[in-house]
Amino acid sequence: MAWKTVYDTFWSEWFWLPENVTWKHLENKEDGLYYPQARDLYIPFVLAIVVFAVRKCFESLIARPVGLYFGIKDGRPKIVTPISALENSYQVKKFPSEETIKVLEKQTDMTERQIQRWFRMRRNQERPSQMKRFTEASWRFFFYFSIFVYGVAVLWDKPWFADSMKCWVGYPQHHLSSGVFWYYMIEISFYWSLMFSQFMDVKRKDFWEMFTHHCATISLLTFSWCGNFVRVGTLVLCIHDAVDYWLEAAKMAKYIKAQRLCDVLFAVFGVVWFITRLVLYPTKIVYSTLFYAHPVVGWGPAYFLYNGLLISLQILHLCWTYMIGRIFWMQITSKEVTDIRSSDEEEISEEDTSNGSGDHKQTNHFSNNVTQ
Repeated sequence: MAWKTVYDTFWSEWFWLPENVTWKHLENKEDGLYYPQARDLYIPFVLAIVVFAVRKCFESLIARPVGLYFGIKDGRPKIVTPISALENSYQVKKFPSEETIKVLEKQTDMTERQIQRWFRMRRNQERPSQMKRFTEASWRFFFYFSIFVYGVAVLWDKPWFADSMKCWVGYPQHHLSSGVFWYYMIEISFYWSLMFSQFMDVKRKDFWEMFTHHCATISLLTFSWCGNFVRVGTLVLCIHDAVDYWLEAAKMAKYIKAQRLCDVLFAVFGVVWFITRLVLYPTKIVYSTLFYAHPVVGWGPAYFLYNGLLISLQILHLCWTYMIGRIFWMQITSKEVTDIRSSDEEEISEEDTSNGSGDHKQTNHFSNNVTQ
């Protein structure tokens, strides 16, 4: 009885649906029309496993051979000899101060150079290889580009694709074509796969921003599916997918040391980002839901929740725009451009991978800085 009360409360028509609309309006009948059902959302969980499996196959069978062809090394740094005093200090601070080094010199009878080398090699043990970064970027490029092409093909003849105001015409009787159905299912499954794979992928400095982005996106897609706000949801997906593959292509060019191509791709990414995230998204999506949805949807919880999720995405867009702007400014002023999104990476010398000596170098990145 208590479970039924919780169930009925969660699926309250007052919360999910506009006034004068009930769940019966979204029931499927024998008329060939299909409306989204909450039970459909089990499909993305199954597809997420498939997407993850396809990703692993793509990375190992396609991306890795391509990376090897372009000369990307697939080796890992040498494992340092465990030294308890150094390891204990490393767990406290990965970059030791001069005072710490002096103390460690007395404890271990090692020179300052040897201690610095040990810390450098210890830090590099935890960093992903260049090949791992390349294969991850290759997979994301492949998926984002493929799903963007598929989305445009599916939405090209839909009236709301060119005019977002038509997302609300005739609501809630919005029939789903099979193409739109699978477009949504694949996208949700991809973001579910990212929710878990993010903890195994290359750690970025904006890890929690990305985690928040994935949570907001999944919530937005799930909510829009249950309330049949799928039309506007497809536009959000298409706008996001239009820019992401340019960034991943720039990263791939960076990893294969095609710097000029990387710069061009990143410049294109910046232009497309500005058009999609700062122009189209707020003017076509957020404006539509804020000022044209309420006569149909009403002023209930659904209206405020949906707009709250859309605005939260826009806030993230502005944060990442600031990052992109910094990169462009540093490039224009000829300053060193460090990777403000990835974890810092030290280049490993041949000595470090063979006999444990070498000089400390710091790599600079240009395109591997921001994401969706």
